[in-house]
Amino acid sequence: MNKVLKLVCLVSVVVCVHTTKAQFRKYSNEFLNIGAGARSLGMGSVSVASVNDATAGYWNPAGLVHVKNNPSLSLMHAEYFAGIGKYEFGALALPSKNGNRTLAISFLRFAVDDIPNTLFLVEPDGSLNYNNISSFSSADYAVLLSYSQVYKQKDDLFISYGGNAKIIHRKVGSFAKAWGFGIDAGIQIKKGKWLFGATVRDVTTTFNAWSFTFTDREKEVLYLTNNEIPVKSTEMTAPRLIAAAARNFKLSDKINLLAEANLHFTFDGKRNTLISTNPISIDPNIGVEASINNNIFLRAGVSNFQRALKDSDTTNQKKVWIFQPSLGAGFKFGNVGIDYAFSNLANQSNPLYTHIFSLRIDLVKREK
Repeated sequence: MNKVLKLVCLVSVVVCVHTTKAQFRKYSNEFLNIGAGARSLGMGSVSVASVNDATAGYWNPAGLVHVKNNPSLSLMHAEYFAGIGKYEFGALALPSKNGNRTLAISFLRFAVDDIPNTLFLVEPDGSLNYNNISSFSSADYAVLLSYSQVYKQKDDLFISYGGNAKIIHRKVGSFAKAWGFGIDAGIQIKKGKWLFGATVRDVTTTFNAWSFTFTDREKEVLYLTNNEIPVKSTEMTAPRLIAAAARNFKLSDKINLLAEANLHFTFDGKRNTLISTNPISIDPNIGVEASINNNIFLRAGVSNFQRALKDSDTTNQKKVWIFQPSLGAGFKFGNVGIDYAFSNLANQSNPLYTHIFSLRIDLVKREK
């Protein structure tokens, strides 16, 4: 146990050292913070302490060791902004024969398609030619390669750890593309009814190396419209620490309640979060899940606390706290689980709602 605590302290020191010696983009690779699996998203995006399926490769790779005996598959689809943005997630977890290690691969894609390209809308004589409008897509991809292993299993104490190597590819039409690489690390501890977890994302910092390609005609239009013509650039993502605690409450022989809280620590200066200081900001997530016979599930959660201008204030002076609520439900039969989450994007008078569906399958039915 002392070795585990020393490891957590060492990782925290590494995070602080990196963030004090380098400058990073505050919001970089944000598509990697959307989430994975309708179960967790229905609980306010909390999972670091309790995740135990194939989505653990995203939330906390240490949780993958709970996938035992048979491979597990998880798939998710969501659409944002009335279908403009489409998000896909898929993960496959492969446990070892002895059940002490698990490998996994996860795939993420967020894309906005059919974006109008009006670069050549205006002809040299100043007239508008709508036939010159084309379209392009902006898509972000990530592949996570995960490893998890049991560290200690004795009496009512269970400790596991894991890590991710992630490959990132981002593409904006034919104009720009980027490749990036990063590493995540995580730990989970179960002690009786209590569950604890911690994940450090981008522990060694994650970088994206961008390259740009423009035709001579495109460069000419950009120059004449006083737009900068980029050549190459690199953006870096600062480490983020997520600490979590959860507890199981047995309400009856058939009903169990799981409550979990996650704290997101960022180290790149003040952010619009519930706790905002320089250089550390903290963003809390809270969620609950009620299960009936471990077959039917009801979920709720809140996340994304931030201050915003009050919609009804025409002077743009008053600010109010807003947050992102979520609800969810799921059911499991045999080796198949289907989950649903319903959320809005923390708006006030005109909330934007999102429906999220995901599927969990144990590829071979577990033996009793």
